[in-house]
Amino acid sequence: MKKLAIATAQFEHRSGDKTYNLNTIERMTADAAGKGADAIAFHECSVTGYTFARKLSREQMLDLAEPMPDGPSIQRLTDIAARYDVAVLAGLFEKDEEDRLYKAYVCVDKTGLVAKFRKLHPFINPYLTPGNAYCVFELFGWKCGILICYDNNVIENVRATRLLGADIIFMPHVTMCTPSTRPGAGFVDPQLWMNRENDPTSLRLEFEGMKGRDWLMKWLPARAYDNGIYCVFANAIGMDDDQLKNGRSMVLDPFGDVLAECTELGDQFVLATLVPEKLKQAGGYRYIQARRPELYRDIIGQDHVSEQKVVWL
Repeated sequence: MKKLAIATAQFEHRSGDKTYNLNTIERMTADAAGKGADAIAFHECSVTGYTFARKLSREQMLDLAEPMPDGPSIQRLTDIAARYDVAVLAGLFEKDEEDRLYKAYVCVDKTGLVAKFRKLHPFINPYLTPGNAYCVFELFGWKCGILICYDNNVIENVRATRLLGADIIFMPHVTMCTPSTRPGAGFVDPQLWMNRENDPTSLRLEFEGMKGRDWLMKWLPARAYDNGIYCVFANAIGMDDDQLKNGRSMVLDPFGDVLAECTELGDQFVLATLVPEKLKQAGGYRYIQARRPELYRDIIGQDHVSEQKVVWL
């Protein structure tokens, strides 16, 4: 394993406008490649848009979704990866040969599809089918995993992906700035986004407070620290349908430290260097070696009926 240069991006996608979103992905990939990136990660449903899907019928979802790996978006992403010799990770809706619908996230390189993951806990549209498998794959000699948004809040998913060998977990999101029972949570007024050039301070106070980054930093560094992994977090910024998102895409190391973070009020990517030495230097590596699964194997594996409630829906 050699050092790896990973970029993570944030941009304001357009709902249902794959051409615009893919053009933006290409522009940002070209810029990242020029700065030495080996791979660039984009947010959940970065190809298709996200929150607008809560209003779509099954027929509309099938029109939006694509087969994999032969759909046009995968082909375009492969062309982008080949043109700039960079691995590209992005999200979209998938349909299979039986017209089942999934929330998918893919990694492509110049040869085509490298990995595909289906979200385990989808909720934005009632016609989505949950994925039923973890995903670990090799990229430039590193073992990588993928977990999409809500999946990362179920901590067993992160630990399972780590135990399957992942050194890096890509964590694409469209998150923050939504109501919750958590104190301080809530939507952010879209007018603040529209007025961001005249008054960036008021927008930053919302984006960086408990509606946004302060909440994120309660749990995201813990996923990296507890598991001794690199976390590549990617999030949308700007208007996502009628909701405002705050970006803050970032890369964290196995110590739970932020290596690089997007802070601009607009499209941006940041680049971080991943070094293999940290994987064994971090406390998470030692704690995993010290586990005693005979104590909790039956507790963690006991029968359970999954119940998923999303307050803001």
